[in-house]
Amino acid sequence: QVQFVESGGGLVQSGGSLRLSCAASELMTDYYAIGWFRQAPGKEREGVSCISVSDGSTYYSDSVKGRFTISRDNAKNTVYLQMSSLKPEDTAVYYCAADLAGYGLESYLYDFWGQGTQVTVSS
Repeated sequence: QVQFVESGGGLVQSGGSLRLSCAASELMTDYYAIGWFRQAPGKEREGVSCISVSDGSTYYSDSVKGRFTISRDNAKNTVYLQMSSLKPEDTAVYYCAADLAGYGLESYLYDFWGQGTQVTVSS
């Protein structure tokens, strides 16, 4: 079973940037897609972005489109989430996850999850 380690979270001022990394313990090519999700206190988990492992096609939620960029490095078994123009409402724990058979931002599609990394955006 694949394990993920997210890193790169932290405290940043509004308008700042962070790059999150999601390192997989095995070949990502065994999976169809890798997604980033986030969960703020008292809120449901929200899909942020996903990327197809095979062809690199990407998808973003409306709330982050134009500000976040997802990318992958299959040789390093790592997926990145570059976050720019951060807002206080982006504050959440960010998780990466692997989808064996599909591609989308619904969390129920994903089979394996990391432990998350905290992102806090101050105003």
